[in-house]
Amino acid sequence: MDWSFLIRNKESLVVTTDSRKVTPGSVFVALKGEHFDGNDYVDQARQDGAEYIISGENALAELQDLARAWRRELGLPVLGITGTNGKTTTKELCAAVLSTKYNLYYTQGNLNNQLGVPLTLLSITRAHEMAIVEMGASHLGDIKELVEIAEPDYGLITNVGRAHLQGFGSFEGVMRTKAELYDWLVAHNGIIFRNADNPHLEEMYLSACKASGLSVERSVSETVCQAKPVLYHTGSMPEGTHLVGGYNAENISAAVCVGRYFGVSEEDALAAIRAYVPSNNRSQLMRTDKNTVVVDAYNANPTSMTAAINAFDNPQTVKPSDLQMPKAYILGAMRELGEYSRLEHQNIVNMLLERKAEKVLLVGDEYCQTTAPYPVFENVESLCACLQKQPLAGCRILLKGSRSNQLEKVIPLL
Repeated sequence: MDWSFLIRNKESLVVTTDSRKVTPGSVFVALKGEHFDGNDYVDQARQDGAEYIISGENALAELQDLARAWRRELGLPVLGITGTNGKTTTKELCAAVLSTKYNLYYTQGNLNNQLGVPLTLLSITRAHEMAIVEMGASHLGDIKELVEIAEPDYGLITNVGRAHLQGFGSFEGVMRTKAELYDWLVAHNGIIFRNADNPHLEEMYLSACKASGLSVERSVSETVCQAKPVLYHTGSMPEGTHLVGGYNAENISAAVCVGRYFGVSEEDALAAIRAYVPSNNRSQLMRTDKNTVVVDAYNANPTSMTAAINAFDNPQTVKPSDLQMPKAYILGAMRELGEYSRLEHQNIVNMLLERKAEKVLLVGDEYCQTTAPYPVFENVESLCACLQKQPLAGCRILLKGSRSNQLEKVIPLL
């Protein structure tokens, strides 16, 4: 569809899927969900002054088409970020770094799916100079769909791991889907930022080169493709950041690399990273009146759960004053693992057993299928009831689990 009638000469667009937020001159998208139907509010949206209404069975596809048209109309550089773990943190860090030099728009919160990506693009204005678009995936082909909407000029895959296996089918499916960002960038002469220490990313990159018919040469010391990437290394955690967990080293290195490419000095990049304070239940350190709590409860999969436990147990990443505190693990179930669920939850239990962990509280029926000798709570409400009767005090606590566990409800009791 030719959207020029709607976007020509506009400085910005106001697009909403919530009929209560329709304002004069806005675009209302009437989406149909499991428990609602935006088509029921089309007449009200017209009365409230909507300039244009997208409705009907193809409303989402039309919204995506409009977003693509607006992205092309603006023509500003777009950096696409995906990965199994760390994509939101890396997005936030890159935004902190690039915002020191550019008027930047970036994905707000977790709007990274087939609806969130177009809404992100449609929130960009002509005043912005750059944009960062986070892209999430839980099924084969998801990233291909999103890059065809966002059409990124630059791209970064943080890593690949065992997540959403129910939708991807296997770890190979995860790699194949995430690599669709590389496929797009190689085919469209884009720039790839890649961790040189990650062999999976190198394999995905080479596959993308071959799929596009580009020559690839390999030697003992280097890999060369006509679409050569901008490389960085995992590095180590710099001092003075508000992020906890050594696994954030690669996220920080990625942000510094992106900043350097776009003209932000390493000194300025690190200053911006040190000033960044996480506030989304990711890699947060909380010191309460009773405990020290590492909060990483927005999401969890076998790869990130393993990394979180390893970082929590690593004395090099813990302040000396905290080392004397007894450790406690409050772990929620990892969801969307399909046939791998029992195995992966047992692997986490085995990690705790190997560490001779004494204080462990598990949330979710998935742990009932394991040999865990620890208390397992059906839901977070049951856990809260237990902690009210038997509170934790004087502990260093790791709080980690999939978002659906709602582990943040426990924080006031810690």
